[in-house]
Amino acid sequence: MSSRAGRLDLGVIGAGRVGPVLAAGLAGAGHRVVGVATTSQDGRDRVEALLGDVPILPIPEVLAAADLVLLAIPGDEIASLVQGLADAGHWRAGQLLAHTAPALGTAVLRPALERGAIPLAIHPAIVFTGTSLDLQRLRGATCAVTAPAPVLPIAQALVVELGAEPVVVDEGDRSAYAEAIETATAFSASIVRQSVELLRGIGVEEPSHVIAPLIRATVDEALGHVGSPRDFPD
Repeated sequence: MSSRAGRLDLGVIGAGRVGPVLAAGLAGAGHRVVGVATTSQDGRDRVEALLGDVPILPIPEVLAAADLVLLAIPGDEIASLVQGLADAGHWRAGQLLAHTAPALGTAVLRPALERGAIPLAIHPAIVFTGTSLDLQRLRGATCAVTAPAPVLPIAQALVVELGAEPVVVDEGDRSAYAEAIETATAFSASIVRQSVELLRGIGVEEPSHVIAPLIRATVDEALGHVGSPRDFPD
């Protein structure tokens, strides 16, 4: 474990748009990134851009060096990977293990828990680009956190260190949370594309300049009425 009080040696599995960004955010809070496991060139490029000379390592070496392991991989790949690493004896007692899949809580990490690891589920509610822009977006954003009650403060503290606000989501509510996030993201993107295409069709050269202030104002107005059902007629 890192010799610095309260600081962790962080290992990351996956170098898509999420993992390197969260690693960079935690590094900015004083934690040390000891390695990233990725097999793609795009992943290597993101690591270099966001984390500098952090080494690219095989997964077992990342686990061996890390106090905190961040699984930033697709949700449908987590169960098999965690189980395989458990069968191979790679998880260890006291090691923090966090994943970023919105629809999953900590049950998917049970094979690691059974070997003494501490399971956490942390999902930042932002659209990731995989660039340093996301570090700015994290500040003031919210992160859904799910963890056993005794270690929930650990997940919350990590989120705060990213500059975000933790929101506790119960294990059984993760699928509903994921549906809400997907609905908001997909609907917003669809409406923006449709509006841009309509404006382009009538010759507006910079349609985003027209609709951006409108969309922001509309969303702000709608969010201002949250909690008042009478303001949303059937």
